[in-house]
Amino acid sequence: MKDPFCAVVTGQSLITHDIRLVQDERFAEVERFLRQGDIVFTNFESTILGKHGGWPTKGKFFGYSTAEVLDALQGIGFNALALANNHAFDLGPCGVLATLEEVEARGFLHAGIGVDETDATELGRRHLGARQVSLLAMDAGPGPANMYAENRTGSRPARPGVNRLKTVRKIGVPDGHFRRLARLSDQLQSSHLEITNYAQPEDPPHLESRKELNFYGTLFTQAADFRRLIEIDPQSANLQLSAIRHAAAQGDFVIAYLHHHHWEPGWQDVPRWVQAFARTCIDAGADLFVSHGAPVLQAVEIYNGSPIFYGLGNFLFHVHADESEWDPPEVWQSIVAACRYDANGILEAIDLLPVVIGEANGRHGCQTSGLVPVPAGGHAARDILEGFASRSRSFGAAIEISGYSGRIVVPAVRKFG
Repeated sequence: MKDPFCAVVTGQSLITHDIRLVQDERFAEVERFLRQGDIVFTNFESTILGKHGGWPTKGKFFGYSTAEVLDALQGIGFNALALANNHAFDLGPCGVLATLEEVEARGFLHAGIGVDETDATELGRRHLGARQVSLLAMDAGPGPANMYAENRTGSRPARPGVNRLKTVRKIGVPDGHFRRLARLSDQLQSSHLEITNYAQPEDPPHLESRKELNFYGTLFTQAADFRRLIEIDPQSANLQLSAIRHAAAQGDFVIAYLHHHHWEPGWQDVPRWVQAFARTCIDAGADLFVSHGAPVLQAVEIYNGSPIFYGLGNFLFHVHADESEWDPPEVWQSIVAACRYDANGILEAIDLLPVVIGEANGRHGCQTSGLVPVPAGGHAARDILEGFASRSRSFGAAIEISGYSGRIVVPAVRKFG
């Protein structure tokens, strides 16, 4: 029989400042909540500028960090990092290599990037607490093809990058509109050579079927009504699921992490394709599924005795002050969740701490320096918890709210030994 076990998970950490410099008892309360965990997990939403150098690979929403932020994360209790996300390639392959070296030097459990595709798809594995823990981290885009890791071939060298879960976005349109698009496509497109000349590496393949239309890189498909569809490439999914099965067969506690930006129009809503994939990961043997991407708190589901956090929003969010996209208050509200397992490996309960964060000017409610999360109180705490409970109710998760905290009591289902 093993000891009880706790996994603490947070929103994503877009960190560019050394938060160890912040002196605030409220932030210290968040730290104490983190330190309950045998596993303390976040997504490191950045890349390291280190000895390999690097250069900006994009314009807006570009960022990088120095290695001291990893010391800061470790200093407040984090020991597990997902590295697969849209910022992992902001400095190109050089940033990937520097991030790998600095994270490994500090002994973090980590996964999601690598020197090539084989390396990027490998699960991180470490002994934490009373368990052997494996972590799989993947990014589902949308992102340019050159941010994803590739193996060496006879004509191309290996590319360091991100572990990719391949997806295709399709736009469903009714029959009449589809026929008009097809006619327009016939009129505008010329030879296959010219189309190839304009093509980008991430474009979907050319289609001969008249039920689907590749219109300069956007796929349209016939549907009963207008809608957006995300389809996961089966071969890519099987590669990830096989890795989960292998780790589970060893008796590991397995964390599956997904980062994506295929958001719903209501960005606190859970995409159906994510729910289906998350459940498939649990069926394959994952004990905990965590997702980030939309920078807001979504819902939680308990599926076959395992937590699925569909979107935990932000824990640290050091964005530029002129990025007005992040003004909505829900961007600055999240929870920290402590998942508690008994000595038999059964999930007993999840304790929820609502937090508020803010920009450096503090206008979003964090009066210390705006760099760190602090426990929410008053109406803010109730709003965060009640909103989270309302969204999670449709997934069958019942959240008990008491004062400024919440709890999920889980029916006993054995998951790992």
